[in-house]
Amino acid sequence: MLGLGLIWGAAFYFAGTGLASSASAVAAKLSERDRTDIARVESYFNDLKTMTAKFLQVASTGAVASGTMFLSRPGKFRFEYDPPSPDMLIADGTFLIFIDKDLRQTTHIFLSSTPVGVLVKDVVKLDGDITVTRISRRRGLLRVTIADSDDVEEGTLTLVFSQRPFTLRQWQVLDAQGTITTVTLNNARTGMALDEKLFEFDEDAGPD
Repeated sequence: MLGLGLIWGAAFYFAGTGLASSASAVAAKLSERDRTDIARVESYFNDLKTMTAKFLQVASTGAVASGTMFLSRPGKFRFEYDPPSPDMLIADGTFLIFIDKDLRQTTHIFLSSTPVGVLVKDVVKLDGDITVTRISRRRGLLRVTIADSDDVEEGTLTLVFSQRPFTLRQWQVLDAQGTITTVTLNNARTGMALDEKLFEFDEDAGPD
């Protein structure tokens, strides 16, 4: 399955099964400017209700995929991959569901155990169980790297924002095996009404 293998990487799997070794995240030394920018990131997500975008997904293994993303906060998103990929990912508020239409297989992982679960939390707060391990700025972009405070070996998530306007442009997942997966958003729109059926998966109907 493309989603579990080359694209989203082992971070989801290890986080879900507890197989990764445990090491506490080391917090970055934050300046006042850093703290202001972290507050901007938190406000951005907490104010965000819906989003659609095209995405390009590239793994350091060389795997490439594209498709369309639908997001509805809190708790829900859907990634529809363009052909020839048979994959689809749905977050229904509780689970992240990987769907391989060709093999007619599905895999459920608790959304809260995945690196990108932070994007759709009810209240996004980058402290406590989440640690900011690095923050940098370059060429009009803000990069904020976060990790599980108690287990950095699960992997890290780097959020990349354009500064003007302040908008999520990209994120990178570094998984437990060292694979980096980069998701770049294009043609993003926010604030539209989205059909709740986009984020539902019928177990009886199967993955079609």
